[in-house]
Amino acid sequence: MNDWLEILKYVLPAVVVFLTAFYLIRTFLRNEEQRRKHELSMSYKDHILPLRLQAYERLILLSERLSPDALVMRIGQTSLNVLQVKNELITIVRTEFDHNLVQQTYVSNKAWEMVKLARNNTIKLINTAAMELKPNMEGMVLNKHILELAMELDSLPNQAAIDYLKMEVKEMF
Repeated sequence: MNDWLEILKYVLPAVVVFLTAFYLIRTFLRNEEQRRKHELSMSYKDHILPLRLQAYERLILLSERLSPDALVMRIGQTSLNVLQVKNELITIVRTEFDHNLVQQTYVSNKAWEMVKLARNNTIKLINTAAMELKPNMEGMVLNKHILELAMELDSLPNQAAIDYLKMEVKEMF
């Protein structure tokens, strides 16, 4: 029995020291892992946030460029007929949109859907205006008709996208 007591005198303190050291080391390693994750997260935010803001800026710019008045101004005075102007306007819309496809990576799905809806509604407005005119009429008549139809709308096709994009940017801060 004395042998057991003698062994316990040495083993018990060693077990207590071991468990204390184990607990302290485990706690330290957990804290270190959390610190590293936090640093990685901060580094990630430092790199991704500027890209996200740039994406919102580019999509707002795209939406502005898709406004009927901006599109009509880009065509300007031409000798094209209605059909040619319609095709040119739709090409401009699609090219502008395609040029900004990658921006969807950095914005929410809802924001991207709003931008796609603006594109689709702009094309729809152009097609509607063109269908109401004869294809061989002077192209400037189409430009004028597009602007007239746009003025009759409660809001321009691109405005909802712009408003939504701005709202999301404000929510980030």
